[in-house]
Amino acid sequence: MIYTVTFNPSLDYAVWIKEFHLGNVHRAESEELYAGGKGINVSTVLKQLEVDNTALGFAAGFTGREILHRLNELEIPSDFILLKQGMSRINVKLKSIGPTETEVNGIGPVIEQKDLEELYQKLNCIKDGDYLVLSGSVPQSIKDLSNIYWNICKMVKTKKVKVVVDSEGDFLWNTLSERPFLIKPNHLELGMLFHKVLTTQEDIIDCAIRLQREGAVNVLVSMAGDGALLLDEYGNIVRQAAPKGEVVNSVGAGDSMVAGFLAGLIKPFSESKSHFTPQDYQYALKLAVASGSASAFSSAFPDRKMIDRIKQQMGF
Repeated sequence: MIYTVTFNPSLDYAVWIKEFHLGNVHRAESEELYAGGKGINVSTVLKQLEVDNTALGFAAGFTGREILHRLNELEIPSDFILLKQGMSRINVKLKSIGPTETEVNGIGPVIEQKDLEELYQKLNCIKDGDYLVLSGSVPQSIKDLSNIYWNICKMVKTKKVKVVVDSEGDFLWNTLSERPFLIKPNHLELGMLFHKVLTTQEDIIDCAIRLQREGAVNVLVSMAGDGALLLDEYGNIVRQAAPKGEVVNSVGAGDSMVAGFLAGLIKPFSESKSHFTPQDYQYALKLAVASGSASAFSSAFPDRKMIDRIKQQMGF
């Protein structure tokens, strides 16, 4: 089973206008509202890829209830902790002519220590061989903020849970000592980890190798229109170019890539295989890029038909 954790989920309100001018009144040409947050995004695409998963996290207020309602409509099992105060955030994504997107992300509710302890109890029920996806931002209200993912990695390590970390900065770096199964920085986040701008694939490879030496088992680097690069547990470096298409939505492409990678890795084996071959990783990388590209070419998250079209375009 795959579990995703979203500490700060949201209702994402995406609105399209013809042209944006600061200070003016605009009328939307189209709009969409969907449950968001990086862990939820992963769960959503996994569902489209017919991979069973359960979404965990925190929800509060009328927005939190709507998030859970929408997960239920998508038939994604969830076990969120309902907070008594505050409300889950609303993120506004303003899209207009050209590639530029403007976002305003809400704050979210306060998560207290007792709420964290309830999450830890749920995580203690995860079984040997399960997958746990930790992704996205964490509310500032949490104590010892930068170590929250490290604490969870340490907690589930004895159960041989395969942990996937998709975050940035110290949230990612601090987990490396616990040997996460997969980390997925994008090329910009990778450069920030080492305080440098990565201008070549050689730079990216060098930084990925350094992360693996620090403890990551597999390193998947998303590179936007340039596809992705994987450094697998055997030390193999595999590149996968992105298919051609019109990018209409850059939000969530990395989350879709994580979902595609996991689906490509475990679905052929009904989640029963504990060790993977280089060929398994190569296929997972292809499906990761197909899923991420399908997301970028869709107004929201891709459905199975869109992913299958991209797979056909990529020749697999």
